[in-house]
Amino acid sequence: MTSYAWLMPLLPLIAFVITGLFTSRSKNLTIGIVIGAFVINLVIATGIGMEMLGGAATMNDPIQYGFEWLKIGDFSIECGVLLDPLTAVMLFVVMVVATLVAIYSIGYMHGDPGTPRFFTYLSLFVASMLLLVVANNYFFIFFGWELVGLCSYLLIGYYYDTDSAARASQKAFLFNRLADFGFMLGFFLIFAVFGTFNFVELADLIPKYDNAFLVALMGLLVFVGPIGKSAQFPLHVWLPDAMEGPTPVSALIHAATMVAAGVYLLARQFALFSSSDIVMNAIAIVGAFTAIFAASMALVNNDIKRVLAFSTMSQLGYMVMAIGLGTITAATFHLGTHAFFKALLFLGAGSVIHCVGSNDMAQMGGLRKVMPITTVTFIIGSLALAGIFPFAGFWSKDEIITTAFTSGHYGYFFIAELVAFMTAFYMFRLIFRTFFGENHTDKSRHLHESPKVMTVPLIILSVFAIFAGFVGAPFMHNGYASYIFYGEVHHPEANYVVIFLSTFLALAGIFLAYLMYQKKSIDPAGIAKASGPIYGILANRFYIDQIYQWIFDVVVMGFSYVCKWVDTYIIDGFLDCVATVTKWCGAKLRKTETGNMQTYALVMFFAVIVVVLWKAVPMLGGM
Repeated sequence: MTSYAWLMPLLPLIAFVITGLFTSRSKNLTIGIVIGAFVINLVIATGIGMEMLGGAATMNDPIQYGFEWLKIGDFSIECGVLLDPLTAVMLFVVMVVATLVAIYSIGYMHGDPGTPRFFTYLSLFVASMLLLVVANNYFFIFFGWELVGLCSYLLIGYYYDTDSAARASQKAFLFNRLADFGFMLGFFLIFAVFGTFNFVELADLIPKYDNAFLVALMGLLVFVGPIGKSAQFPLHVWLPDAMEGPTPVSALIHAATMVAAGVYLLARQFALFSSSDIVMNAIAIVGAFTAIFAASMALVNNDIKRVLAFSTMSQLGYMVMAIGLGTITAATFHLGTHAFFKALLFLGAGSVIHCVGSNDMAQMGGLRKVMPITTVTFIIGSLALAGIFPFAGFWSKDEIITTAFTSGHYGYFFIAELVAFMTAFYMFRLIFRTFFGENHTDKSRHLHESPKVMTVPLIILSVFAIFAGFVGAPFMHNGYASYIFYGEVHHPEANYVVIFLSTFLALAGIFLAYLMYQKKSIDPAGIAKASGPIYGILANRFYIDQIYQWIFDVVVMGFSYVCKWVDTYIIDGFLDCVATVTKWCGAKLRKTETGNMQTYALVMFFAVIVVVLWKAVPMLGGM
């Protein structure tokens, strides 16, 4: 199957062209073509994964093939495919989630007149994401990188007739472009120094390069890209607003795949980042801060999708922190498991919204009675996210926490444990407010479970949320850590103190949520009031959006006004002055052109006299 990997970006791209040009008026045909392409890709991805398990390639000995795409003198760029276990994991995760999301969307988008357009955009996104994953060099990964950003813009703004969706799509596009500019500078600097974009060649060249400053600069510039794409502080503000798009978009793009592209890039070029302690420390600090920063905002938010968006930012922070601590094994393991249970949670939230007609948890409650499948699968996803044994998140999250502890980074360990407590609390706050307690939904709505086309993907994803983590369990000596690693196999021994502490904190978070929102023995409103300004700060996202708005309105617009004044009064003013003087001189000189022969003769006579005198004066002086 590895020889067919080049087909994976091509098939959904062909589906995009066909559905965009020829089948836009046929909803069923469009859906059939797109899902058909996804299913074929899922088969190829599964085959590639099986071949990688059989030893077809390793992280240190990948499969590469391609052709020369562009050559100018000695400069050439290859269009190539890179296949190793990391590629195989990403391909499988992307295609499983994409296929299930596409099937789920049949029910969720039912009755929407723009459904063909939605599936066409979805197909382009999957093609772009697969190009990003299989690319063997920076130049072509940047093609995929930019295309997934474009698709995110199109899908966030799917409901383009609403102002909030239009603003959210523009915000996502702007912040990702800012990050991508830094990324582009980084890989062009890499090419200027090493003369190649190829990942395998760079993995061999960079560790041997002895200019620490340039290596750090390359790493930091490239890292700017993942900061934007994976919604890390301070370029995180676009992701909560991206929830304006349809919920399947949130599940696929903003939970499982596109936002994970930043972590994938960090793992793919780990040789670059690990060559500089400055870069590794920066990555760990950004990841750890984002993890606790985003989790704190999720504690007080009342929008079911935005709570999950903050959770996604927090978990991506976990992964980025793990990269900074020196392990792509733990980071990519959590990337894979998180994709399954976070997609499950977003699709579950979409099922709830489809039933209730609102994102606000204050307008929900008691839904377990009418939505049993959604309730059970959502709880499974939440237990996995909270890190409760034996669900998938328990194994992957605890590997990150154990890595922080065993490597002696106790500050990061403390943050990771605190975030584990906060995660369990805000997820079960959501569950108790949505599925339990008193029903606050609109009484005019007919509440019911979602159709099977929506619940079956939930059930399949819940199976992954339960069992996917076992591939990286400590007792799996031939498991995930022997499949994906950089350098030596890095798989910390199980630390039962850490495991019990993490589990205890997660259970404590669940219990606190139960006391506050189910048993109601603790008053949330009283705590919010007693917290003083803290609650308002969290509810307003630390006012960072307002700060950015102020920077744009005052600093950027102020600078633009200064530029406009200089352009109007200095540059244009100088040119206008030249034009005015020229016009005045012309007006005066025009008076000499009378057309009268006598006047011309008189002027010539006086001119002759002046010339004669001018010549005569020096001669008289010589006498």
